[in-house]
Amino acid sequence: MVNRALIRTLENDPEIDRIWESEVANFEEAGLFQDAGTIGADFEVNKIVEGRILRVEDGNVMVDIGFKSEASVPLDEWGEGDEPPQVGQLVKVLIQDLEDEEARPDEGGMLRVTKRGADKQIQWNEVISKLKEGDPVTGTVERKIKGGLLVDIGGVKVFLPASQVDIRRPSDIGDYIGRVVQCEVFKIDEARRNIVVSRRSLIERQREEDREALLKELENGQVRKGVVKNIADFGAFVDLGGIDGLLHITDMSWERIGHPSEMVAIDQEIEVMVLHIDREKKKIALGLKQKGNNPWDQVIDKYPVGSTHKGSVVNVMSYGAFVKLEPGIEGLVHISEMSWTRRVNHPSELVNIGDEISVVILGVDKEGQQLSLGMKQTQENPWTRVAEKYPVDAIVTGKVRNLTNYGAFVELEEGIDGLLHVSDMSWTRKISHPNEMLEKGQEVRCKILSVDQERRRIALGMKQLEEDPWSTDIPAKYPPGKVVTGTVTKITNFGVFVGLEDGLEGLLHISELADHKVENPEDVVKVGDTIEVKVLRVDNDERKIGLSKKRVGWSEEQHQAEPPSEAAAGGGPKEKKKEGKELKGGLGGSGPLIQPAAEKEKD
Repeated sequence: MVNRALIRTLENDPEIDRIWESEVANFEEAGLFQDAGTIGADFEVNKIVEGRILRVEDGNVMVDIGFKSEASVPLDEWGEGDEPPQVGQLVKVLIQDLEDEEARPDEGGMLRVTKRGADKQIQWNEVISKLKEGDPVTGTVERKIKGGLLVDIGGVKVFLPASQVDIRRPSDIGDYIGRVVQCEVFKIDEARRNIVVSRRSLIERQREEDREALLKELENGQVRKGVVKNIADFGAFVDLGGIDGLLHITDMSWERIGHPSEMVAIDQEIEVMVLHIDREKKKIALGLKQKGNNPWDQVIDKYPVGSTHKGSVVNVMSYGAFVKLEPGIEGLVHISEMSWTRRVNHPSELVNIGDEISVVILGVDKEGQQLSLGMKQTQENPWTRVAEKYPVDAIVTGKVRNLTNYGAFVELEEGIDGLLHVSDMSWTRKISHPNEMLEKGQEVRCKILSVDQERRRIALGMKQLEEDPWSTDIPAKYPPGKVVTGTVTKITNFGVFVGLEDGLEGLLHISELADHKVENPEDVVKVGDTIEVKVLRVDNDERKIGLSKKRVGWSEEQHQAEPPSEAAAGGGPKEKKKEGKELKGGLGGSGPLIQPAAEKEKD
């Protein structure tokens, strides 16, 4: 073998150069170097070649691979589990570089090789020759890297993405380090020597097969073992062995629970009952409480309507409170069933969670598993004594609690209100809204007009505290023919309302305004004007007074010569008062004092 390292040390000697060139030329002519070109052509970078170990020295293993110089392999490329290198032993190496410029001549020349790289290449070739995309492989998870895990399959490192570790991405994929996992080859990149695998796809395919087989076996009512795989606010997902079923929170216990974690834990093995199977959508509803007796089966016998029981408040809502009578049996006390007398704005004013209270069973719905309960029914209803306590014509004092368009509600005692209607506030005043006479919180005296104990209603009156002036004072004070002074309070198209005294008005018909025909009353008078009028008629039943302005200075003869019309005087046929087109005036509310001119002409 030609030692070019030695030649390089003598290259500065001209005589040796001349001899070398001459000898080489002779060798070439004799054909001694006829295979040199072929040997050089077989040595390429990244090619695996076999060589023989010549010696082991200074931490290096010198290998003859048939090249122009020896190759040096670091001794540490033989691992702990490998057989130590022996002189004469054959070894495969991978050519890394044909010109190792950093190597000194006395270290073996100009060729860089690696045994470790050759071993990896051989392993890769062996693995890739047997694998194709979609094949299952088994390996050990070595470590966690960016985006996933590194798995060793037969000495070849493959990449398992975090999203492909399991069906549901684990909270920490590092938990898989050291575990033997079975995956499916997802993608092979031979050029980059990269293999991507998926454990998830293999599990999904296996689960699909198991799911189909399990669906054929499952029937409603079966009791199966499963493992809790996930917990949500609404329930838990249980793996029945290839297919997940939903164990809803309402099917975990006959008792009220706040969260599924109170009943089950992840990876816990439990027995559940199959409640419903949707084979088309492959959904399964599971139950835990159905394995035990349903307490609602005996609810009608145990809790008859009208019976009284003690219970514990377990929840308070804006509309009522839920009370537990026993494990699994709860009922609702509606806010309206909490007190006979108190106006409860929110149930928390009377009860809180954890309170022990007495309730009466008001209704039982066994199928809907609902109980209607009452708290106030455990006490005497004060309305049963209202007729006795507040007899008709009794004088009472109360506080105005609320005002409405039609009247005022007066609180006689806590929870007992009476209605004071606007029509019962004054004999004479025309009241449009009760706030003209009353205000909230005001103390008032009233008379009991009627009591409806069944409907829980009491009618009150203020004006009934005094005598009706229409039956005594008003007819005496305003006899027909008397001239009085009043103030114009309102003008309409058919006449003018004149205030005679506080709360008392009369109607001055348009035909009685002036001697001439008046088209518009405002041409004659204005609101607020003080005028003299003559009383034409007082209708005690209708509580109306007819007035005239033009007749103030008339003599009795003139009045007899031109009597007022029935409309102006407040008269007229009774049937006319019932027509739908009536226009009401004055203080009365049961009919018109006069008719409009147009209707008068029709008559």
